[in-house]
Amino acid sequence: MSGDRPSPLVIERILRDRAGIWQQIVAEGDLNALTGRMLASSAIALACYGAVLGAFHSPLMALTSALKLPLLFLVTLAICLPTLYLFNLVFGARLSVRQSLALVMVAITVTSMLAVAFAPISLFFLITAPDYGFFKLLNVAILTLSALVGLRFLTGGMQVLNDHGLLAPEATRTQADAYAQVNVPAQAVPAAVPADPAPTAAPVTVQAAEPVAVPAGAVPAGAAAAGSTSNGAAATPPVPAQPSGQPAVAAFPPGMVPPGYGPVQRPWERPPVRRGEPTQRPASMTLLYIWILLFGFVGTQLAWTLRPFFGDPGQDFSFFRSIDGNFYAEILRTIANL
Repeated sequence: MSGDRPSPLVIERILRDRAGIWQQIVAEGDLNALTGRMLASSAIALACYGAVLGAFHSPLMALTSALKLPLLFLVTLAICLPTLYLFNLVFGARLSVRQSLALVMVAITVTSMLAVAFAPISLFFLITAPDYGFFKLLNVAILTLSALVGLRFLTGGMQVLNDHGLLAPEATRTQADAYAQVNVPAQAVPAAVPADPAPTAAPVTVQAAEPVAVPAGAVPAGAAAAGSTSNGAAATPPVPAQPSGQPAVAAFPPGMVPPGYGPVQRPWERPPVRRGEPTQRPASMTLLYIWILLFGFVGTQLAWTLRPFFGDPGQDFSFFRSIDGNFYAEILRTIANL
């Protein structure tokens, strides 16, 4: 499955054809349609999961949470995407805005789909154990786990782009290409053909060998042509001075190697062409992890600003709450009150 099929279940293609998704992002093939489908799927999945969160308080809270949870992820993306794109530009990467957006949308799509897959479990505990503190911690853990899996897809996609050279600076790639062109294999370079035809070998003067007596009855090769002696011993015909099977070779000046007599270098004996240390991590990959931390801090603070999502049953319904404290202090306070 190499192309983008018109199916509403884009998450199925992401999970089954991960390599095809990365290749499509690398080639920038129909990214607008792919990004739009991921955006729609993520919004629907996050809305369904938000409705489960708000159902702990009231149906009206379920409706508002269904609207605010997709808004939380999309606004966080809008805040942090320019930073990711500029990070890549500063360090020489060739990622376009569409490629950066598609990569992050893959992570958000995986996160939202995994969260909605946990929705039946969250709903089960809502019905069987309606404790506000436990329900809140349970869903925070579900969202954290889903986000970690989604970010794993993001780092995997960036690694694929790095393998295709989209994260390497232009100067580094140019030097590597120039080095590769200099170290062309020997077989790839055609041998120089002289303008004049190869001279014929000079005639070799052959000295006749002394006759050798052989026992009677043994007929050596060439004896029929040369005749036999009166005592039954046949004389061998003249043989060339060059050993049998060795063709006569014309004399070459000292230091000159005849064509075809030089050392042959086999392909597996050549030293490999080095295109850079594979253990070196590009700056864009290092900045990606910094950007992930930034995305997490912005997202958690925005979630605290947009609360309530769960709705404390001891308080009346409100679309927003006053901004006091922070997300992490509230989680620690909830753990202490369990």
